[in-house]
Amino acid sequence: MKATGKKAAAKKTATRKSSARQEPAKTATGTKRAARTSAAKRTRAAASSTRTQRTATTAAAQAAAVPLPDFLGSAGTLTLVQRTQLVEQALLLLEQNYVHLPLKVAMHAVNPLQRLRVMRARMERQTAATMGPEWIFHREMSSIFHSVRDLHTNYLLPVPFAGKIAFLPFMIEKCYDSADVEHYLITRTVTGFSAPQFGPGAEVTHWNGTPIARAVALNGALFAGSNDAANLARGLESLTLRPLVIQSPPDEDWVTLSYVGLDGSTQELREQWKVATNLPPMTDLDAISETSASMGLDLDSDEKARAKKALYVRDVVELEGGQSSAELQTPAAVTGADLPTTMPGVFRAREVVTSSGTFGHLRIFTFSVQDPVAFRNEFVRLAAALPQNGLIVDVRDNGGGHIFASEFTLQTMTPRRIAPEPVQFISTPLNQRICRRHKDNPLGIDLGPWFDSLDLATETGAAYSAAKPITPEDGANDIGQTYHGPVVLITDARVYSATDIFAAGFADHEIGPILGVDDNTGAGGANVWTHGLLAALLNEPPPPDETSPYIALPNGANLRVAIRRTLRVGALSGTPVEDLGVKPTVMHKMTQADLLEGNVDLLNKAGSLLAALPHRRLDVKTTFSGTTLTVALEVDELDRVDLYLDDRPISSEDLTGPELSIDILEVTHGQLLRADGYQAGALVASRRTKV
Repeated sequence: MKATGKKAAAKKTATRKSSARQEPAKTATGTKRAARTSAAKRTRAAASSTRTQRTATTAAAQAAAVPLPDFLGSAGTLTLVQRTQLVEQALLLLEQNYVHLPLKVAMHAVNPLQRLRVMRARMERQTAATMGPEWIFHREMSSIFHSVRDLHTNYLLPVPFAGKIAFLPFMIEKCYDSADVEHYLITRTVTGFSAPQFGPGAEVTHWNGTPIARAVALNGALFAGSNDAANLARGLESLTLRPLVIQSPPDEDWVTLSYVGLDGSTQELREQWKVATNLPPMTDLDAISETSASMGLDLDSDEKARAKKALYVRDVVELEGGQSSAELQTPAAVTGADLPTTMPGVFRAREVVTSSGTFGHLRIFTFSVQDPVAFRNEFVRLAAALPQNGLIVDVRDNGGGHIFASEFTLQTMTPRRIAPEPVQFISTPLNQRICRRHKDNPLGIDLGPWFDSLDLATETGAAYSAAKPITPEDGANDIGQTYHGPVVLITDARVYSATDIFAAGFADHEIGPILGVDDNTGAGGANVWTHGLLAALLNEPPPPDETSPYIALPNGANLRVAIRRTLRVGALSGTPVEDLGVKPTVMHKMTQADLLEGNVDLLNKAGSLLAALPHRRLDVKTTFSGTTLTVALEVDELDRVDLYLDDRPISSEDLTGPELSIDILEVTHGQLLRADGYQAGALVASRRTKV
């Protein structure tokens, strides 16, 4: 291809690599590792000096916990009128706003609307003297919302339940032995808790006299997982930890745990449920803002993630100053093996040595952040500081958050242009009213792309609006690929919402293999809005809509609903994510070594997948001489490179060696240079740089 563009020309000079040219890279790497080692030592020293203070903080937090019966003694203040208001507003949201209602009715054979109507009819025959206990009302409301098996669509309990967690002072996780038999092990205990031969590695056999696997399955049936894997995962997690804003309090005041002790002895433990205040959420989801309107968040997982930090990872709580997903001014490391990060509650980055080599491991705990660009930039910075021969992106237990953050990050791992997932409203008069009020984007929540199709739905009979992306396509592609090594994604059944969207985008854009510890993700495919946000959208901007059907909910209660459903792109274009999820390409069943020795077998499996993938490289260096730009390329596993200036084609070169030098004439400082690398005609690498 000849050079194109105004007065542009290209001249190439092929050269060979030499061992002398490779030595400085090794030296730089060694210096970088030495610097990281020195920083790690300083971090460990600082951590040691504050250990006593943090232990005291943990003890104080635990002292604030109260037994469950004492806590429940303060509950029960809803009047009959307030209960009726909650039922009527729940009917409104499910009938007029809930995007998945037809799918849920068909797939799970449920009828939440009729259950709410029956509940309301029975309440009309009650009086303040004859109405049932409040806990029965909360249990019935929760049961109706759980029946649709949608973790986006929730009844959120009022005070005193909101902001509280019920917990037992230990965590249980599942693993498999070589014969594929399940085992349930204690993996963490709260600081200061002890019992005979109890701790990480003790094996739980029975829960209140019920075999543990059966207890997990029975508990999982209560908590709304979209598939069997999600049901079991949430059933296990909820045995020991329950956010009371979204899950009814435990029926039992205490549990009796039978276990095999660390010395192999048979033991039994009776432990009382306690209630404590959870860490605060990242953002006010009722407020009118781009963040609240762009949320794809499993509130149950988000509440539990914050609770686990409060109970088990006090170092992160101290670094964040008690503020969830806080962005620090100065990067900090939680442990000496980790890279310092400005978001210690969001990321964990480290090198891991596997049986197949040393790779980068980047754990993403949540996408629940205020600034999606800052999230993406920190991901880029951490990935650049890790080995470039392979990256393990680990999103296990991630319940989602800001949809922009999840889809902005995909571009950094692929040369392909990212197509954000499109979303749809269900066609109802109330959704049309909301979109009409915000079709011209008066408050930063632009609903114009969906309005025209909703406005025509009465005439066309369309069940759903047009499918348009929430995430701006420009933002999903504005920096392009920054990591050029192979990437593996690790998922589990607790992956949900924005993280399901991230996993779907990873699969749809063929970024790399997906390694699953469960046979599906949580299968939550929606943008979620609260009752408070829906009400605000009909009241802002002034004047408020005097005919708004939304009324204020009593005692701090709230409702959430999946408002816009997400659809896949690529080969599965148009397929909903909800209930179907993202299936892994490779499965790994967690082992005892995984639970007790830092996921060693899981990371070895991920390493073996990375080692089998091509290790491509596309390095670009530029120098100016007057208006002539010299572009020096160093490549591996590429046979062609195309160059563009400000998206105009400049040169297309077949590669005969690992290095290439090209002169481009009449170039202006500040132009955007893009190099696209190909192998066998397929685009496999891309890099952008301002010249």
